[in-house]
Amino acid sequence: MQEALIILEQGTRHQFADWPNPDVPEVAAGVYTIWDGTSLIYCGMAGRSLTVESLLAHREDATKVTGLRVRLGSHASGRRSGDQFCIYVADRLMMPQLTSLQIAAIARRELSFDNLVRDYIRQRLSYRFAETKAGTEARDLERAVQEGALDAGKPLLNPRGRS
Repeated sequence: MQEALIILEQGTRHQFADWPNPDVPEVAAGVYTIWDGTSLIYCGMAGRSLTVESLLAHREDATKVTGLRVRLGSHASGRRSGDQFCIYVADRLMMPQLTSLQIAAIARRELSFDNLVRDYIRQRLSYRFAETKAGTEARDLERAVQEGALDAGKPLLNPRGRS
């Protein structure tokens, strides 16, 4: 787990602006950290139900994309529907910055809030990821980061335990 924690805090940083990222495996369970500059804002995981065996089976099916690539792609899209990270970004980071004119334009459907969320994510945020052997390992690693296992502390948007 220690090697993965180092990758999640000090590994290669990828910009959401450059999505899709060919470095993210098409089939993988894993954990990712999302950063705004040097601030850890979120930790997530992908592949909760994937086992070593199911990962191998998915890799044999060249048409199957699952796990990290799907989850990070969803975040990069900015669409709030079905994506808790995008909802957190919208509610906690963007909503306080919206002007009354923007809110009125969103209400009139002249401005897309999802597009604003996408632009925010792509302009400001980056991520690191670590592949795991299976979903159970990813869940444990995600929990450790959310509880403060990184020097950066707990993530702003989804910490675990007492702050």
